[in-house]
Amino acid sequence: MMEVVEVGKAGREAQNCSYTLHSPNGTIESPGYPYGYPNYANCTWVIVAAEHNRIQLVFQGFALEEDFDILSVYDGPPSPGNLRTRLTGFQLPSPVVSTGSRLTLWLLSDYAVSGQGFKAVYEALPSYTCGNPGQLLNGHQQGSTFNIGDKIRYSCSPGYVLEGHTTLSCLATSAGTAAWDFPLPYCRADDGCGGTLRGQSGVITTPNYPTEYNNNADCTWTVLAEPGDTIALVFSDFQLEDDYDLLEVSGTDGSSQW
Repeated sequence: MMEVVEVGKAGREAQNCSYTLHSPNGTIESPGYPYGYPNYANCTWVIVAAEHNRIQLVFQGFALEEDFDILSVYDGPPSPGNLRTRLTGFQLPSPVVSTGSRLTLWLLSDYAVSGQGFKAVYEALPSYTCGNPGQLLNGHQQGSTFNIGDKIRYSCSPGYVLEGHTTLSCLATSAGTAAWDFPLPYCRADDGCGGTLRGQSGVITTPNYPTEYNNNADCTWTVLAEPGDTIALVFSDFQLEDDYDLLEVSGTDGSSQW
C-alpha cells in the first residue's frame, strides 16, 4: 500500500505538522507542494520500518530557500548525534539510506520567501542491501541492483572529469547490514580547476591566482584526511564578486558560504 502524506497550505494551522509513517513505502510532500510551503513551517515526518529493515529515501523534487529554509534528515530519532544531512537550495539531493529501521525528516522555514518545497518517496529495504547510491549530475550510472556483492560503475559526460572512485561495491558490515565501500563520486567541469587533495598540508588557489579567475568557473576541491583527523582551512587572501560569486565550504557539520 502506498501512503501519501500532504498538508494543505491553509493559514497558520498548516505551519506545524507531525507524522509517523508505518507503511513499507510511500510519498512525503512538504506542505502545499508544489505551490510553496508556508512561512514558519515546522514539520516532522518519522518513518518507522519493520525490525532489521532499513529505509531508502529518494527525492523527486527539491526547492527550498537557500540557507534559510532547511530540511534536516536524521538517521533515527531527531537528536544532534543522528543528523545525517542538512538540505537547502535547489539541487536534487542524493538518496539517503538509513542504518536502522527509523528515519526522521524535519522541515523548518523562516518568516519570508519559500520555494516549491520537496517531494520524496521512501521504501523499506532488507538489511542486506546498500540501497541506491544515486545518479551523478553530468554523469552516468551502470548497474541497477544494490545488494551485497553488487557493483556500480560511474562515468562522466564529455567535458567533465570524475572525482572519486569509479566503482562502488556493496559490502557486508560488522553490524550485520551493508554499505558502499566508497562515497559517491562527482563530475566536475574539465576546466583545469578543482581536484582531490591529500597529505598533511597544502595550498588551494582559484584559477589564475593572483590574477582574476574565469567567468562561469565551477571548481570543487575535496580535502581528504585520515579517519579521526580534523581539517583546518586558513584563508590568507579572499576577494570574490559580492552576491554573485560564492565559495561554499562543506563538511560533517553542514555548509557555509562566503
